[in-house]
Amino acid sequence: MFSDDERSNRLRTGILNDFLGGFLNDVERARHLGLPESTRIRERTKIISPENLVLGEHCWIGENTVLDASGGLEIGEHTSIGLNCLVFTHSSWLANMMLENHSGSDLIERKPVRIGKGCFIGGNSVIMMGVTIGDFATVSPLSVVSKDVPPYSLVSGNPARVFQRYDQDHIKAEAERVRAQNAARRAEAQARGETPQWGSPPGRRADDVPQ
Repeated sequence: MFSDDERSNRLRTGILNDFLGGFLNDVERARHLGLPESTRIRERTKIISPENLVLGEHCWIGENTVLDASGGLEIGEHTSIGLNCLVFTHSSWLANMMLENHSGSDLIERKPVRIGKGCFIGGNSVIMMGVTIGDFATVSPLSVVSKDVPPYSLVSGNPARVFQRYDQDHIKAEAERVRAQNAARRAEAQARGETPQWGSPPGRRADDVPQ
C-alpha cells in the first residue's frame, strides 16, 4: 500500500505532523514543529519545507494558512499572519506552460519571501514569491501582495498598493488609546461583579470610534 521511496517517505512525515497537529493546542503544535517556544500556530496550518523557515519570537499563525518555505521564508518577531493566508516562495507556471509539470521539474522557480518584525497580515491574503514586507507593515484582509511593501505602511487590494503611511508616534498614540479603552472596559466589568478573561472584555462603549 505504501510506497518506499525518498519522496513518499519525506511527504509522509508532513502528513503525520498534520494529523498529530489536530490534537494539539497552538503552543503545543509550535513546540512539536520545532518553532520558537513563544509561537502560537493554529490548527490546519501547513508548512512546506519547514527546514527553510526562519521564524521570530512571539509570532501568531492563523487557521488554514499555508506557509511555503521551499524557496526560503523569514518571518520577523511579533508578526501575526491571519487565517486562510497563502505565502508562496515558488511557482510552477513555466512547468505548466511547457507541459513539464512532473515531480522534480527544473522549471520550478523559487524566490525567498521576507516578512519583517511587528507586521500584521490580514486574513485571506496572498503573499507572492520574492516579496519583501518591511517592518511594522500592515496588509489588509483579502489583499494580494505581489510587490515589496515599505516599512510602516498599510497596503490593501489586488494587487495591493499603499493606502497609508505611519510612524512610531502614530503607533504609540493608538496603543495609548486602546489601552485606555480596555482599562475602562475592565473597570466596568469589575463593577458589574465580572472577572474579565481577556485583556479587553466584550461590549461597545459610547466613546468607541471606528478606526
